[in-house]
Amino acid sequence: MAVKVTTMNNLEIAVLEPRGSLIGGEETDELKAKAKDLLEQGNRKLILDLGGVSYINSSGIGALVGIHTAYTKAGGKIKLCQMGKGVQNVFVITRLASVFDLEETREAAIKKF
Repeated sequence: MAVKVTTMNNLEIAVLEPRGSLIGGEETDELKAKAKDLLEQGNRKLILDLGGVSYINSSGIGALVGIHTAYTKAGGKIKLCQMGKGVQNVFVITRLASVFDLEETREAAIKKF
């Protein structure tokens, strides 16, 4: 899996687009590493576009919680968008829908910043 990174307004808002399954291993490590790099470069507004994620397990959830925690500690904000029904159900069942800011579209997430 390759995680696509897009930045806007000179790194003010960054978008990470993971693809495939977030189940631990290389893809999850890559997502965490890219989020950490963005944070270290000064980004404080991150959007995770999960439209390309077909499946997520506890390892993937753990990675997203870790990214959320790192951004929150640094005074940043993170928003999730474009979730498929299966991924969205995981967030509802685990009650993480109340922890993360969830938006329908990337455009809505950008406007909420």
